[in-house]
Amino acid sequence: MFDTFKNRLKIEGTLWTVTALRIGAGRSTEPIGSDLPVIKDALGRPFIPGSSLKGALRSRLESFLRGIDPKLAGNPANQDEWSITAKQMRTLKERHKQDKELTVEIEKETDFVSRLFGSPWVASKLQIRDLTVTEDNWFGQYQERDGVAIERDTETAAEGKLYDFQVVPPGTPFEFRAIVENAKPEELGLLVIGLYQLETEQIPLGGGRSRGLGVVKLEISQMRWFDSLDKPELILEYISKLTLPKGDATAYEDGTPYRDQWVKACIAYLSNQNQQRQGESV
Repeated sequence: MFDTFKNRLKIEGTLWTVTALRIGAGRSTEPIGSDLPVIKDALGRPFIPGSSLKGALRSRLESFLRGIDPKLAGNPANQDEWSITAKQMRTLKERHKQDKELTVEIEKETDFVSRLFGSPWVASKLQIRDLTVTEDNWFGQYQERDGVAIERDTETAAEGKLYDFQVVPPGTPFEFRAIVENAKPEELGLLVIGLYQLETEQIPLGGGRSRGLGVVKLEISQMRWFDSLDKPELILEYISKLTLPKGDATAYEDGTPYRDQWVKACIAYLSNQNQQRQGESV
């Protein structure tokens, strides 16, 4: 697809476990150990897959958008809900031979949430890295908890169904890093709304959520923002700064003051979509 660099937002912070966290690695094959261990890196330290956090974030935002208009958030796992079907994609490719024209048409037809998070036909603008545990605050200690399957008829413990599972303890910090490129103000606003849900402990992660597991809290330490404003000279200046010692810090401005502006752009966009929907139903 035709692509041109326009802007970039870098977000860094810490994701804290408020309650114990369990992101499973499947059933253990080791003779000694937990029946259900958590996912670990090659050094045996816990981590949170970026895809897991991104999926939870997307799911929460989709629930908001579907409440406004289901067309704003189609389910990429269900082809019947795709805003662009495979047949439509072939038609668009036949009609628009130039990559730039095709990109414009695809974005026009793509549902709102997929423009930011991606879909089978368009790449994601948001990248969330795997969240690694902060080494200075990790002492290699996991918690083991017991579980038991319940017989629904008798409401008692099923015989031979006792098991144990592993969790990451509360108060464990994970490094959070995300990058968004070429996003529009309303898309950045949608992301900020989702990040606020993480900042206020509204998006649980992993398994055992009905047990109270998986409550996390995001603390954003910095948001770095660059916008080319479609001016080539600003991109040249940006590139030249990146090659200098500590240039990454000087190439960006603080993006925090833009948060409210982006959210307002998102609300305005959604309000306009809602008005159009009401107009079509009349």
